[in-house]
Amino acid sequence: MSREATDPVVAIDGPAGSGKSTVARALARSLGWTYLDTGAIYRTLGWLAHQEGVSVDDEEALVKLCGRLQDLSFKWGEDGVLLVFLGDRDVTEAIRGEEAGRWASDVSRHPGVRAALLDLQRSFARRGHLVTEGRDTGTVVFPRARWKFFLTASLEERARRRLREMGMEETPRNLAVVMEAMRERDLQDSTRPVAPLRRAEDALEVDTTDLSPDEVLAHIKQIVEGE
Repeated sequence: MSREATDPVVAIDGPAGSGKSTVARALARSLGWTYLDTGAIYRTLGWLAHQEGVSVDDEEALVKLCGRLQDLSFKWGEDGVLLVFLGDRDVTEAIRGEEAGRWASDVSRHPGVRAALLDLQRSFARRGHLVTEGRDTGTVVFPRARWKFFLTASLEERARRRLREMGMEETPRNLAVVMEAMRERDLQDSTRPVAPLRRAEDALEVDTTDLSPDEVLAHIKQIVEGE
């Protein structure tokens, strides 16, 4: 971890299905720190654009919609599940799934959108110690984060995790469909000209393919608490 970094932030990046969301949430709860799901912000914007009939190609209109996300908040449910609210509306279920993931990837490729949402994301760190995850948290959103991690896993394992998350049976066909969707998402996220998915130079890479969420959590928590 960089000794020059000063923001009290744990930034966890990685592709879909790498385990970053599960680990980041567990870490935030374990440490008692604020949690920020940057992916949920873009998913909510994509969902809102779909609801409002705004094209994901209309950058100007999307930037205007970003103002509606000032009322976005995260709350822990009684069962420990993270809930996402837009104002008083619970949008947790609406922004999950592969379709919402594609909307998020579509809207996040616009420079104007990313610029408009940058301050919103950084505002969470002004509340104190923060755990956040996404695809560019350690490279763009919090480049001075004290702790940075980049989680990876094999494509097949990531697809299996997504199937379990969606409650779908792991058949060869279902696995192939999800793997292809993830492959396309990875390509789009890693080759976009603005804030592409990549590991920050000072981030510690963790391959989670053969590790349980508890093992990954213990590894990261030991590093954070040891500094």
